[in-house]
Amino acid sequence: MKNLLDKEIEKIIQSLWDMSDHLYENPELGNQEYQSMQLLADFLKEHDFVVETGTVDLPTAFKAEYNSGKPGPRIAYLAEYDALPGVGHGCGHNLIGTMSTGAGVALSKLVNETGGSIVVLGTPAEETNGAKVAMSEQGTFSDIDAAMIVHPGDVSYESGESLAMDAIQFSYSGKSAHAAASPEKGINALDSVIQLFNGINALRQHVTSDVRIHGVIPEGGQAANVVPDKAIAQFYVRAKNRSYLDEVVRKVKQIAEGAALMTGASLEISNYELSYDNMITNEALSKKFTENLKKTSSYPVLPAKDSYGSIDMGNVSQVVPAIHPYIGMNKPGLIPHTKEFADQTITGDGHQALRDGALSLAMTGYDILTDADLLRTIQEEFEINRMK
Repeated sequence: MKNLLDKEIEKIIQSLWDMSDHLYENPELGNQEYQSMQLLADFLKEHDFVVETGTVDLPTAFKAEYNSGKPGPRIAYLAEYDALPGVGHGCGHNLIGTMSTGAGVALSKLVNETGGSIVVLGTPAEETNGAKVAMSEQGTFSDIDAAMIVHPGDVSYESGESLAMDAIQFSYSGKSAHAAASPEKGINALDSVIQLFNGINALRQHVTSDVRIHGVIPEGGQAANVVPDKAIAQFYVRAKNRSYLDEVVRKVKQIAEGAALMTGASLEISNYELSYDNMITNEALSKKFTENLKKTSSYPVLPAKDSYGSIDMGNVSQVVPAIHPYIGMNKPGLIPHTKEFADQTITGDGHQALRDGALSLAMTGYDILTDADLLRTIQEEFEINRMK
């Protein structure tokens, strides 16, 4: 039956390439992807999916479902389609969205025979306030048996780990004064931010090697002869798992409070983006996807690479068995979040990655629908990981 999936992909591949190229040419930032969302949603409607938009109260999110009407597993493919400012689709989300859409459509042509349901979720704003966080918290995956997404890369890698991440803002308020004539009457909020950076730099020696802390000062005063009464620092704080990240964040906040005490400023701490949990790859599901990718692609699939980034798919992996592998665009050393990466998505190699990724996703979904032992192994592994 899997050879039928190849034929179904072939029927729609030109449409998938056209949609991916259209997304490349018309990039939209996170939570602004109205045209991108509509393009994918309309294609799914054309193939008899029931589509609802505005999922979890996000205007550019959607849920598309094809239900066979027969009992069976529910497979979710996750589509991303947000771009990067000034770069466009430098993370290849034009390929991600169309791969998941194509996999869902192809597998839907067989699901009336196998039973079960296919769900394609449109998940906007992965680069900032990822929709998968809200979906994970609000029960979107409560009836899903497995969730999959494939990310383009320079070469192909098995699904691995990602770091948990908190995006924290420290807003200091002081008192303005003439910096030369009456500095004693001022409270320098920028000094608080500087002490915050110094304190965090001292902390780096006393955290594990997986921790990453990096920040900027988006506001630090307007003129050198005016004591700044407002200064803001924003940090990403990352660690290998959520429990240790919480410990590091507690220490960072204590440093921030100490900086306020040192200068006399007041402090407000907030999260300026949603928090991402660490990715827990379901190895049984990953192994099956890798087997299928090796059958569809002529390029090697390398072991999972060390990752120091953070993805909202991590939140999904905490509530349902999930994978987030990478499919190569045949350009080793290609750097993501660059114009060169975006440009590679519309080449022949980029198009081939789209085809191979969509087919591998569809084949893996078919395996879950038809192999009860595989599904049981996936579920048992997920339960073991959840108890750790």
